[in-house]
Amino acid sequence: MSRLPTPPASPTSPGFWRSPLRGPWFTSVLGVLLLGGITVLFVTGLLSYAAYNPDLSPVNDKTPDKGLLGFYLFAWPTDPPWLYRFTQGVHVTLGITLIPVLLAKLWSVVPKLFALPPARSLAHALERISLLLLVGGALFEFVTGVLNIQLDYVFPGSFYSLHFYGAWVFFAAFIAHAVLRAPAAVRNLRRMRAGKSPQEETGAQREFPLVSPRPMEPTVSRRGGLWLVGGGALVLFGTTAGQSFGGPLRRTALLAPHGGADRGGGPGGFQINKTAASRGISAAETSEEAWRLAVTGPVGTVRLSRAELLDLPLSSSALPIACVEGWSTSDQWWRGVRLRDLAALVGYDADAAPDVLVESLQRRGAFRRAALRANQVRDPRSLLAFDVNGEPLTPDHGYPARIIVPAAPGVLNTKWVARMTFGRL
Repeated sequence: MSRLPTPPASPTSPGFWRSPLRGPWFTSVLGVLLLGGITVLFVTGLLSYAAYNPDLSPVNDKTPDKGLLGFYLFAWPTDPPWLYRFTQGVHVTLGITLIPVLLAKLWSVVPKLFALPPARSLAHALERISLLLLVGGALFEFVTGVLNIQLDYVFPGSFYSLHFYGAWVFFAAFIAHAVLRAPAAVRNLRRMRAGKSPQEETGAQREFPLVSPRPMEPTVSRRGGLWLVGGGALVLFGTTAGQSFGGPLRRTALLAPHGGADRGGGPGGFQINKTAASRGISAAETSEEAWRLAVTGPVGTVRLSRAELLDLPLSSSALPIACVEGWSTSDQWWRGVRLRDLAALVGYDADAAPDVLVESLQRRGAFRRAALRANQVRDPRSLLAFDVNGEPLTPDHGYPARIIVPAAPGVLNTKWVARMTFGRL
């Protein structure tokens, strides 16, 4: 009499998951790496959001219902001038680099998602809930972040609000899970330092049941698996970091739309985001005959042609452009009128210049209007720029005039400026 074939194990059975790599040690090491990395991501994300000065004016605030979640906001500084380039570069580059670590961590704990019973205790139920929120939140944040820096705007809403609220949900679950799992992770790492083998981890298995009761033959050690994850992270770092930090690495930024060598040639041969054509800016409305800048303050509104603006005292600044998408330029040499001097034209003392609302010729887009704080207006490096690197601005770089402010996100450096209204916002 022949024996019936053994039915395949279900995902709820420990025997279904047979990889010999899974175990407390492997998962704990990945968890410690993510604990540090995701904390840095969260902090730099908050700094990036604060750089928009969203409590300055409704035009800057893409999450108007944030409530208490905006407690950390402060007046974004202008020093050092590369501050936003650094913080957002770290945020994006680290986020991309951590993708293999995150995927390996999710793979290592996937059996826990199928474990039965769903809850053995209140603490276990909280851990399961935090794990589900953590996995969902991580996938949401990393996927939306990658799509954004790849310029794939396929979100069902604003990236700013989706990523902002998603980050809070994810980080709350992350903290809860870290608190619940920290004691076990510490014990597992102590076992590792003590040199104990996986076979000696029977206590940990009962506590953190990831080790298969009938594992397959290993093809790589757990340390080898970590080296594989680390190698993948290093490759992603090398093919991303150059878009933020420039230098020789820029040519290796193969995965970044704004990586690679500087665009084109000549004085205007550096990165742009939106072209004049994509924003509906025509040559007719930016011509010398048609374009006038309207500057408004206590004495009323002054309208100036480009030639009249060029007759004013001009200043120069060497500043980069840095974008929320993670890319930045090297320092470019800008020439134009200081914002504080424009404030003085309409009735303010230059040293006491107030906030300013800047409006672009573009007719659509989230940042066709942007507000700048008084500290940004008063900084002598902040310009309404007409030239870059010794030549007039190109249409795609904002001709006939654009804003350039140290340490500000790129979208606040408004291009194709049409109106500036000085006053408390």
